[in-house]
Amino acid sequence: MVSNTDIIGTYNGKIDLVRNLAISPFSRAYTFSDSIYEVIPFYNRNFFYFDKHFTRLSNSLNALAIEINLQKVKDELYELLKHVIYQNGYIYYQISRGTDPIRNHIQDDGLEAETFGYILEHDYKTQELNIKIVDDLRWGRCDIKSTSLLANVMGMNEAKKENCQEIIMHRDGLITEAGASNIFFVIDGIICTPALGNNILPGITREILIELVRSNGMEIREDKFLIDDLLKSQSIWLTSSTKCIAPVRKIVNLDLNLDLNEPVMNRCIAILDKEFKSNSINL
Repeated sequence: MVSNTDIIGTYNGKIDLVRNLAISPFSRAYTFSDSIYEVIPFYNRNFFYFDKHFTRLSNSLNALAIEINLQKVKDELYELLKHVIYQNGYIYYQISRGTDPIRNHIQDDGLEAETFGYILEHDYKTQELNIKIVDDLRWGRCDIKSTSLLANVMGMNEAKKENCQEIIMHRDGLITEAGASNIFFVIDGIICTPALGNNILPGITREILIELVRSNGMEIREDKFLIDDLLKSQSIWLTSSTKCIAPVRKIVNLDLNLDLNEPVMNRCIAILDKEFKSNSINL
């Protein structure tokens, strides 16, 4: 893995090593988390489903009423891709409302949106996870890919103390999502995943997997599910742009150990892996 002193990034269109980029402490990303972000994977130095990621980025900008020239954003992402020296990895890209003259909840009129991104190498190998169930303490618009992730961070770091790599969140027993992923599970051969809403980020890998599952004739149910439903499951996995499909080995506070060889889950892993390798395109 590359040293963090050698990471290539961009700030407002300027490409340089991240350690050389200067960002104001009055950036609204820093003072208020008034910013959105996207994580765009690449495989064999080609983007994976770029259009879907870009559409979600645009939707997040619209939801927060952050104005920016989207062609400029595309140009910066293309330029970053030209500097990729790894076979596989991802680009993290963030857009804030801008930099205030001084910290103020009410932004100045005419602020210019601020962009920041970087390239990171990543090995897309299957991860097996230990999980903890936690209360969902996040705000009411988790469908926006905002950089405001404090509740996620708190839950995941508390779970780390119990040798967990992720969390599954719930509100009054109703499953929402994981700390940095969407959740799927299998009950009696049927794939289940919570339906989208304001409490769930519309994950790109989630969307792709659902499309693949249906096109392969597998049964999937998007609905409201309870934590108790997990006790009936034969397998559980998480999806994200960096995890792809990550099987859950154990849920520590449910005393639940899961079958990592469950056939429906393994079929999903195989079809997503095939899609990943055949649809990484350079736009």
